[in-house]
Amino acid sequence: MTTNHITSVRIKSVPVLDQEEALDFYCNHLGFQVHDDIDLGFMRWLTVVLPGGGVQLLLELVGGPQHDEATAAQVRELVTKGALGGLFLTSSDVHATYAALRDAGVEITQEPVEQPYGTDFGIRDPFGNHIRISQPNEAPNEVIQHRYDAARA
Repeated sequence: MTTNHITSVRIKSVPVLDQEEALDFYCNHLGFQVHDDIDLGFMRWLTVVLPGGGVQLLLELVGGPQHDEATAAQVRELVTKGALGGLFLTSSDVHATYAALRDAGVEITQEPVEQPYGTDFGIRDPFGNHIRISQPNEAPNEVIQHRYDAARA
């Protein structure tokens, strides 16, 4: 069953081990701004968003009401291993973004590489979450697929 009443993705949860450290990283290194910072008593609802809006990131502390302590310990281990997915961000100048993050001491997992869809590189946040930053080209899907097929031939 599908519905056509869903109109957008509003929030993406990012598991973090320290919300202050996450706030510093996502705001001071990646350019996000605080959207919500609310003490709900049982948890801190902390979201950040890029200037101009878009999908908010919920910098969600592992544990809290959704996990018992044993589960929280397992989730913390998975976060530090980078095993819980990641983020895909875009940049208008991927090489300048790479240089700024490298110079700031951010953990780089892959230097910029030309891909059939554009140029991208990889980083990890302070907790282990994988982040890809891309400057996509405007090639249509058929051209991108052709480039992949040609590279594998």
